[in-house]
Amino acid sequence: MIVLGIDTATSATAVGLLDTAAPGEGRERRHDPLAGERPGHGPQLLELAHALLSEAGLTFADVDRVAVGLGPGGFTGLRIGVATARALAQGAGAQIIGVSTLRALAMGAEPAPGQDVLAVVDARRGEVFAAGWRAGEQVLGAVAVTPARAGALAGAGWLAVGDGALRFRDDLQDAGCEVPADRSPQHALSARIVCRLGSQAGRGTERDLVIPDYLRKPDALPSKP
Repeated sequence: MIVLGIDTATSATAVGLLDTAAPGEGRERRHDPLAGERPGHGPQLLELAHALLSEAGLTFADVDRVAVGLGPGGFTGLRIGVATARALAQGAGAQIIGVSTLRALAMGAEPAPGQDVLAVVDARRGEVFAAGWRAGEQVLGAVAVTPARAGALAGAGWLAVGDGALRFRDDLQDAGCEVPADRSPQHALSARIVCRLGSQAGRGTERDLVIPDYLRKPDALPSKP
């Protein structure tokens, strides 16, 4: 099965490709904006996907399943990612699967034996989206809270990863969490993991049921006509 994975919940645009019949963890291409640069989800997403498929000698028609990160995360990025995934799945006649961005982030962490993982995405407004895993099982449901509250919910000894953990390192460390070094790859959500999670789902989801998990209301609601 050929799985194309997409995640645009954070500032990064990440696209992965996995052939479940081949060895290895698959391929990935990503765009990480520089400091002060706006996310490039719109212009980058299809370009990265096309380049990744071409690199593997494939086209969109070869894709059997599209896996997309549903968030929680940035509202605009999620809308772009989910809409693009739905369109690609429809055009290719492929299945579509939504996966938790926080779960994918947690799966990319490298905890010490017995250490729990707190996946933390910057939610703006001085808050984070966070959820916790213990030995691969979710033990803390996704919440939108202040960084200090996220650290308190997790507790001492947890490994905190993600762009939210980087931005609010001091708050989380004050609560006893461990935050890897700034340049650690554990903070970057991997689209290869999105592919892996998507490949593990038994069946595809009805396309119209694949919707973003915003977890809270948008920053600004559209004005009434």
